[in-house]
Parts: sequence; structure tokens; C-alpha cells
Amino acid sequence: MPVVRREALCLIAGALALPARAAPLQSGATASAFGFAKPEGGTLALAAHAGKPILVVNTATACGYAPQFAGLQQLWTRFGPRGLTVIAVPSPEFGHQEPLDGVAIAEAARKNHGVTFPVTAKTSVTGPQAHPFYRWAAAEKPAETPRWNFHKYLVGRDGHVSAAFATPVEPTDPRVIAAIVRELDAVG
Repeated sequence: MPVVRREALCLIAGALALPARAAPLQSGATASAFGFAKPEGGTLALAAHAGKPILVVNTATACGYAPQFAGLQQLWTRFGPRGLTVIAVPSPEFGHQEPLDGVAIAEAARKNHGVTFPVTAKTSVTGPQAHPFYRWAAAEKPAETPRWNFHKYLVGRDGHVSAAFATPVEPTDPRVIAAIVRELDAVG
């Protein structure tokens, strides 16, 4: 009997050692179902921005694309009063180009790039540990997932991903601006 009990304990221990599976995403979910941890504590709930366009960008302060923070700030300054929210999601992936943690990330973005829009806590955006928002967005736009820092997802007024822009596309690119204006002008 001790052998059976030992095998059972090994099976239980093995099951506990497996990584937790991500909860399945609800079909029909919108961005409002998600929130991001704030570096200072609490949650930035996307539900607070329901019915408005949201530009969610995975960022890294030590990335060669970090000057795009300035373009994101331009979008926030220009379109924020009309309802656009810009959210920076610092990511540890892609060359570990986010060396900072916690509030230091937001402080660096503010000090070095003049950022005044929300910056979340460091968040995984790819792979099995990806934040639920990023798993949902990947399901919405499977061919347009982050492959590097500064990938941009535009969530439309309807709460679904209306557009995605790869890293090299500058925030002030006419395609990004046109997509934002289209969402701002859409009847909510």
C-alpha cells in the first residue's frame, strides 16, 4: 500500500508543479472585461473607458523605439479631449529592454519623453504568461500580434480591436491617425 500512496502523492505533486492554464476567454468579450495593474497599486480598468477608443501600446523605456513615446503623447494631447485614451503597457519581453520596475518605469517615461498618459505596471504581452487582454487581442487579430516593443492595438468604441499597428508604424502615421479619427467619429 505504501507504493500506491507514494505514486498518488507523486502524481498530485506533479500536477501542482504544472503551470496554471490560462482561463479561457469568454466568447464575445470586449476590452471592458480587462484591467491592468498600476505601478503605484490598484487597477486601471478598461471598463472605465467603455464606449471610447483606447490605444494600448506595449512599451520599453530602453528600446530603440522609445522615441515613439513622444508620438503617443502627441496623440494623447490632440485626441484625449475628444475621448481617446492612450495606455502604455511596459513589457519585459523583446530583448529585456524594460530594465526598470514599478513606478520607476512611469517616472522614466514622464521624465525622458514627457508622457502624461497612463503607464501600467510591467506586464507580459506574449506567450503562455501573456496578460488576458493580450491573449484576447491576439484572438481578435491573430495575424497582428506584438513581435517587438511599441506594437499598437486600437480598441474601438464597440470594445473590439479595430486596428493593429506593428512596431515600425509611428504613432503619428496617417494610418494611425485615420483609424483614431474614424473611431472618434463613430457613433457610440
